[in-house]
Amino acid sequence: MSQELVLDSKTQSEKHTATLLYIVHALTFFFSLGLLSIIPLIVNYSKRPDTEGTLVYSHHSWMIHSFWWYAFWMVLGGVLFVTIILIPVSWAIWGIAWLWKAYRLIRGFIALNANQAVPA
Repeated sequence: MSQELVLDSKTQSEKHTATLLYIVHALTFFFSLGLLSIIPLIVNYSKRPDTEGTLVYSHHSWMIHSFWWYAFWMVLGGVLFVTIILIPVSWAIWGIAWLWKAYRLIRGFIALNANQAVPA
């Protein structure tokens, strides 16, 4: 027998919001390489306290951490790009950071749809 997790209406609404935020993060990631992700990031920060104690809280934290680590690696790649000698290293960092961020978005979205929390 399989067990089905039933969410109350508030948690279901918060889950829907988190789903939309994953979609917006993905759109800004693919169309602006994450530059416009500051908009859904602000929403993540504002909605996270409302989800304290639910599985959705971990998803807001997951998206926030993903954004900041991705931003760090992109800036580091930019600094290395300026040195001219390390341009190949910067391209490698950007490529790996892009793949990592794509993985985080996909994994988080799948876990949210399966009503599972993601690790902090």
